[in-house]
Amino acid sequence: MRTTPAHPSNLLDELQTALAHGTVARRVETLRRVTDLFLNAADDYSDEQIGVFGDVFECLLQHIEVSAKILLSKRLAPIPKAPLQTVHSLAFDDLIEVAAPMLSQSERLTDEMLIINARTKSQAHLLAISARPTLSGAVTDVLIERGNSDVVQRTASNPGAEFSDKGYDGLLARADRDEGVALCVGLRPSIPRHHYLKLIAKASASVRMRLEAAHPKMSGDISAAVGEVSRRARSAPAAVSEATRMAHGLVRSLYEDGRLDEHEVARFAKANKFDETNAAIACLANVPVTLAENMMIESRTEGILILAKVSGLPWSTVQAIIDMRVSLAGETHGDVEENRLTYERLRISTAQQVLRFHKMQETAPPPAA
Repeated sequence: MRTTPAHPSNLLDELQTALAHGTVARRVETLRRVTDLFLNAADDYSDEQIGVFGDVFECLLQHIEVSAKILLSKRLAPIPKAPLQTVHSLAFDDLIEVAAPMLSQSERLTDEMLIINARTKSQAHLLAISARPTLSGAVTDVLIERGNSDVVQRTASNPGAEFSDKGYDGLLARADRDEGVALCVGLRPSIPRHHYLKLIAKASASVRMRLEAAHPKMSGDISAAVGEVSRRARSAPAAVSEATRMAHGLVRSLYEDGRLDEHEVARFAKANKFDETNAAIACLANVPVTLAENMMIESRTEGILILAKVSGLPWSTVQAIIDMRVSLAGETHGDVEENRLTYERLRISTAQQVLRFHKMQETAPPPAA
């Protein structure tokens, strides 16, 4: 049976006595008793009473040894109503042993506090933040920008972490030079499809360069093998999220009902809906979605022009698709007028011939070991 919460106002008198007494043992004992009193009925105290506890904790923090601070941080970190000023003091302590429990657990720390901490404290502090049960995109942006490899890998592996497009771009940039990060990002179950494909393309290039450097006489075979691995990775069931499958199913329904036209494709592209746009152009060009994805990701604008010409799309829709790809991939537009002229000069028969070549590559058996 829970006891009625004691009013903490007399704690200040006890605190004065403990501080005046001057012994470390007395101060530590006072801290233990104050902490026990708070934890016994933390949910029942008013904001004013919690503030008084906070004042007491703050006074004691100035006069206790490190081991007592660490213990206090561990005991208060899981408490949703822990005094905010105490939480802040402990979380911003330079000693990671003191700060880590708060940074990794406390619900009292706002995104703003976490961002300031991540921008001003050590890599160990960032690593503790990366272990929180949930992380907003605003916080992960800073962890990716400022964190070392361990921080970024733990952040990417955290199932409760959210990422903005900026965050994913940062992850992919790190993955390009850090295979550990690439693996962590690739194993995320919720990574958006266009970021996953870009990751595969980058990782494949990295593997190809390393293998060719080690075995220069086998560069042709290596390129073919890496290409096959990349193709399989893209089409593997685990690589396709439920959201992507739903998007593909929606577009297929529109196509079968005769409602998929250039206007729908343009609408998908202008909304940066990568999955829907890919599925739409694949339906209209009568090619597998994986082939459309490969051409969109790997062959820059040329692949888009080929697919769009076979699909019979007007230039305005093609431009919307190019703009979407540029927006999602963070690349430059290139010469827009040159692209338009190339598209107008491109014959449907030529585009169909190139597309048949890509189909043959897509369905070709894997290279012999």
